[in-house]
Amino acid sequence: MRILFLYMFPLWGNGSGAFLRELSAELIKKGHTIGIVAPDKRKIEGTTQFVIKHPQVGVFVGHPELPKAKKFGDMNGKELGEIYTSYLDGTIQAVAQFNPEIIHVFHTAFLPGIARVIKILFGIKFIITTHGSDLSYLAEDRRFVGLINDANRVARFITANSEFTKQWYLKMFGENLKQKTKVIMGGVDINRFKRDQKAIEEINARYNLDGKIVVLFTGRLTSMKGAHYLIKAAALIKGTVLIAGDGPDRENLKQQIQELKLSNVIMVGYFNPKEKPLFHALYERADVYVCPSIWEEPLGLTILEAMASRTPVVATRKGGVVSVIKDNVNGLLIPARNSKEIARAVNLLLDDSVLRKEMGDQAYKTVVENFTWNQIASQFEQIYSQFRYSTTEYLARVKGMSQRV
Repeated sequence: MRILFLYMFPLWGNGSGAFLRELSAELIKKGHTIGIVAPDKRKIEGTTQFVIKHPQVGVFVGHPELPKAKKFGDMNGKELGEIYTSYLDGTIQAVAQFNPEIIHVFHTAFLPGIARVIKILFGIKFIITTHGSDLSYLAEDRRFVGLINDANRVARFITANSEFTKQWYLKMFGENLKQKTKVIMGGVDINRFKRDQKAIEEINARYNLDGKIVVLFTGRLTSMKGAHYLIKAAALIKGTVLIAGDGPDRENLKQQIQELKLSNVIMVGYFNPKEKPLFHALYERADVYVCPSIWEEPLGLTILEAMASRTPVVATRKGGVVSVIKDNVNGLLIPARNSKEIARAVNLLLDDSVLRKEMGDQAYKTVVENFTWNQIASQFEQIYSQFRYSTTEYLARVKGMSQRV
C-alpha cells in the first residue's frame, strides 16, 4: 500500500519520532511505499519525504532539538493559524504528488483536522495515532478539540500507544469511539542492542566510568520526567548516575547537583542521530535504568530500549508503564515522587548481581515476545488492509472522480 504519514515535529529527538522512523522502515521491508510529511529535511532511507516549512515549529512541552521553541499552548490564534495553514498547504501538495491509499496521522493536535480536510478534498481514508503527550497538551488548550472531534468521527481507526493512553483518549473524546480504538504499543529493533564493546569503551573513556557501577536515565529534561527525584536519590545510590538528554529543565537540574554537592552525577547531554551507537551503548553499559516519571507516562520507549539491552528497570508506577513492567518479574515498580524509594530499589539491584541478571533477562524476553518492530508493523498492516481500495476505486480517486464525503 501507499501510506502517507503526517508528523509535526523533527523526526529525531523524541519517542514518537523514533516510533515513526522504525515503523516506516519495517513497513518498507514488508513491501509498502511510504511517504512522510514533516518539518525535517533529514532523509529516512526508502521513504518519500515532503518538508513542511512552518513559520515556527512549536512543542507540547519540550524537545531537545528545539530548545527555544514556543509551546503551542502559549501561541496566539494568528501563530497557530499560520502553522495550521502551512501544514494544510504542504499536505495538499504531498497528497497530489504521492497519491496515497491511506493517511496515518501521528498526534492529535493539528493533524487530524488536516486529514479530515484531505478526506473531503481527495476522498482518502485516514487513521489517527495518539502518543499521550498530545493529550496532555489538549487537556490544557482546547482550541483544536472541535476539529479533532470531527476527525475522530470520520477516521477509520484510532490507535494508542498504551492501554492508559487509550482510556485517556476515550475519556477526552467519548466512549462512542471505543469500537474503533485499539492499543498498538511501540517497539524496539533488537538488532541495535547487541553489546558493542568498542562503543562501551568509548563511553567509559568519555565519562571516566571504568570499573564503576552505572545508573542511567535518558529522556527529555522536563519536570514531568522526574529526573530531579533521581538526582536527589543519588546521594544514597551506590553508583554513578548518568543523566542523558536535554530540555527546559536542564539548568535547574545542574543547579540541583551543585547545591547538593553531588560528585556521582554526570549530565551527559543529548546524543544527536549520528551518535546512535554511543546512545545504545549507554543502555548496554548501565547496570540499572531508572524511569522516575511523575506524570502518567503513556508508554516510555526508553524503558523498552533499556529492556532490549538486558538492563533491569526501576520505574514509577504511572500510566502505560504498568503495561510493560511486571513488578519483581522484569523490573521494579515504585511510587512516584519518592527519592528514598528510588534509592532503595536501585541499591537492591546493585547489591544482588543474580537478581539483576534475572530481571535483565526477563526484560529482554518481554521485548522479544511482544515489542519487536516486525510485530508492531504487522498489527498496523492488519488495520491498513481493512481499508484497501480496489484498483478501480484507487484509479478513480487519483483522477479526482471519487465521491466527496
